[in-house]
Amino acid sequence: MNAVHIRSAEKALSVGTWLIVAGAMLYSVLTVTPLAAAHTPAKWSWTAPILPLVVDAAVVIVVRLDAVLARLGGHGGRWPVALRWMTGCMTLALNVADSALKNDMVGVAVHAVAPLLLIVTAETGLAYRRAIAAAVVALQERERAEREAREQAAAARREDAARRAREEREHAVLLAREQREHEALMAREQAERQAAERREEREREEARERAEQAERERREREREQRERERVQAEREAAERREHERRERVERERRERAEQQARAERERTALLERGPATGKLPEHEARAIVTAAFTAGLPVRSAAELCGWSVGWVSARYAEHRTPAEVGADLAIVGR
Repeated sequence: MNAVHIRSAEKALSVGTWLIVAGAMLYSVLTVTPLAAAHTPAKWSWTAPILPLVVDAAVVIVVRLDAVLARLGGHGGRWPVALRWMTGCMTLALNVADSALKNDMVGVAVHAVAPLLLIVTAETGLAYRRAIAAAVVALQERERAEREAREQAAAARREDAARRAREEREHAVLLAREQREHEALMAREQAERQAAERREEREREEARERAEQAERERREREREQRERERVQAEREAAERREHERRERVERERRERAEQQARAERERTALLERGPATGKLPEHEARAIVTAAFTAGLPVRSAAELCGWSVGWVSARYAEHRTPAEVGADLAIVGR
């Protein structure tokens, strides 16, 4: 039911109530006037219509003010109830009095229809108006809750976009720094190789000057020795690099296993907390929904654990079905 339906129901109730009130008033005036005229002195017979008009005016006041109070959600207390029933009983008594005095039971029944219908309509209309006022309040509360939920979802999306942009900038800065460090390392190694080559060249020239034959033999021995040392050094360096690589791989494997075990324990702890007694804060509710989605729990079970609505939990499940969102929420649960 929306606001249009509520306004239409209230309009139909108001129109129907006033039609019944107008008909009952007209019927009461026509019925009570002869009775009042018969029991009034002849010179005052012209005042006979005043009595039914006064009683019916009280009925109009009660119906009108009850409608206003019901729309505002208020209550007039005991006196409006007493006035409503007193005017109803007076209208009923005045309408059936003439037939009752003549012992005409059929006339009593016929003339009691309009007053009884007026009494029941007044009570029923008041109940309907209070129900409509409660429905309007509930509709406004639901619209306010939906608007707040949309605003919270938009804020969460903006925060997530800002976080992704910040991570991308930090990653770009890290790559640039690593690239500069790598280029500097390559330049140092190149300079060292060039310096070593120049030293070796000077040594070979000096050796040739002292003794060509002896220098050739010495250079041969030195070359063989350097070759063996280079091979040995390369072998040791390769072994050292391989050992470091294996240690690094093993350390990373242990860290990933520890992180996965810690995340699993945290998810298990979140899921074993039991149904929430109230609506949890959003960050706790999101962590519980992430754990429930990872564990394959139904949407309704996740809603019971976090205290949020099934629609909200379904929306979070839909977000987790994209790879980027699943990775972000698992990182939150890991923290």
